[in-house]
Amino acid sequence: MALVLITDDAAFSRRMIRKAVEEGGHKVIEAANGRECLDMLTANSPDCIISDLLMPEMDGYGLLKSLREQGAKVPVIVLSADIQDSARQQCESLGAFMMLKKPPKAPEIIDAIQKALNNK
Repeated sequence: MALVLITDDAAFSRRMIRKAVEEGGHKVIEAANGRECLDMLTANSPDCIISDLLMPEMDGYGLLKSLREQGAKVPVIVLSADIQDSARQQCESLGAFMMLKKPPKAPEIIDAIQKALNNK
């Protein structure tokens, strides 16, 4: 069982992702933006982060950049409705492990988490 940190400003999205992650047998903690995610990262040591891109205060790009600057090794799965190649390339260049189209299906989330955990 892994600890997954879900980061999304939309409470509905967090609930849907939480349901899938918990059904996959993992524990969940939540953050509403990238800044909260960074705070929770140091306090909780999650095994994986699932993050939206567009959020207030600190977006997913800022989160990825901060994680890279801190040398954090936690894999980040990015969820976004923006699946253009440029967004994907930017996320990958900032260290994202994987990018999924929003809204993801539960099996996609579970599979992505398993791949991220196996890649650590």
